[in-house]
Amino acid sequence: MSIRLVKAPISILFSEVGGNEEEFMREYHKLSETDDDPISQWLKLAKARGETAESDPVLLNLVVELHRKIDALEMLLKNEKPKRVSLTLKAEIESIGFEHFKLTQELLEEGHTYYGRIEMPVHPKRDVPIFFKAISGDLAEITKMHERDEKEWGAYLTARERVLIREAKEKK
Repeated sequence: MSIRLVKAPISILFSEVGGNEEEFMREYHKLSETDDDPISQWLKLAKARGETAESDPVLLNLVVELHRKIDALEMLLKNEKPKRVSLTLKAEIESIGFEHFKLTQELLEEGHTYYGRIEMPVHPKRDVPIFFKAISGDLAEITKMHERDEKEWGAYLTARERVLIREAKEKK
C-alpha cells in the first residue's frame, strides 16, 4: 500500500477511544456543521429563507467572523471556556494525506482507535474532530471526519503541496 503524504506543520490533541466512545461521539457531533454556534445557525436559516440573496457572500462571511470573534472575546472576559472532552496526548503532525497523517513521534499503538481534535490553520480557525486508527506507531488512517472538514482537509493538503512545489522550484 502506497500512501502519499505532504509535509504539514499542524498539531493534534488525542486519546485512545477505549470505553469513552459515547463521550467522544457526543463531542464529535457537537463540533459538526449541524451543531454550529448561534450565528452560524442564524445564517443557515437566513440562507434557506432566501434572505441573503442580495448580500455579498464575502462581506457576509466577514461580518459573521467578526461576530464570532466578539463572542470569543466575551467568553475570555467572562473567563469562560468551551466545554470540551479532556484529551490526554498532544502531538505534532509531520505530514498529511487525504486519508492519513504521520506524527513526528511514535505515540500510537498499532490497531488501536483514537479520537482527536486538529486545529486547522484555515479561515475561520476551528477544531476539526476526527476518529483514526493507528497503522503503525506514527502513521494513522482517518476513519471518521465530517464532510465539511474533509473538504477543508483536502484544500489544506492541496495548498501545502503548492507551497512545497514553489519552494522546490526556488531552490533550483
